[in-house]
Amino acid sequence: MSTRPYPYPDQHPDQHPHPHPHLKARTAVVPARAAWSSVVRAGETLTITDLHGNQAVDFLVYDAHDTSVRYSAPDTIHAQGAVFLTTGSVLMSGEHTPLMTLIADEVGRHDTVGGACSKESNTLRYGHHTWSQHACVDNFLTEGARYGLGKRDLVSNINWYMNVPVEKDGTLGIVDGISAPGLALTLRAERDVLVLVSNCPQINNPCNGFEPTAVEMTITEAGAA
Repeated sequence: MSTRPYPYPDQHPDQHPHPHPHLKARTAVVPARAAWSSVVRAGETLTITDLHGNQAVDFLVYDAHDTSVRYSAPDTIHAQGAVFLTTGSVLMSGEHTPLMTLIADEVGRHDTVGGACSKESNTLRYGHHTWSQHACVDNFLTEGARYGLGKRDLVSNINWYMNVPVEKDGTLGIVDGISAPGLALTLRAERDVLVLVSNCPQINNPCNGFEPTAVEMTITEAGAA
């Protein structure tokens, strides 16, 4: 079990004040291939915006007070009876308790089964010459280390915006995305949560249009206008 006392470290230095202070929000632009993290407190919302279109955003979420309570793909799929996420989907923990709810979605379908790219999976799928390429697992490990998290704390993740169709026989693939520049989704925190993000650096399949781009994260306080 991995836990860490609350509160967590300050926000990244690349975060800047929201241009409309009355909205009580804080925004960060996450560069292509980069990692990001934040605590999102109960009732706050996190909006993820695909700035340039067709950019996969790998995502993990933990209870901010006890990181042994974390996102569970099986519990989430079981709770909603579907492998794709969209408006109304609840991100469940391994204890089958809610962590966040997807309250708005301009895309309509997001992946829960494709996993995070790693040096090992890149090598297996695309050849040994890809070994040195940066991957989402690297981002998760580097960012998670700020909170005392390690490899044993990584679980199957969500891939926002990634298009992974599942055929009737269970076959799945990673194909061109269905997002577009400026499309967004919004999650509401059902408790204080820690969010880890890898703005996917993959260049060997269409999940990022073979050219990773920046995304935007906006956290808005509960009850903000």
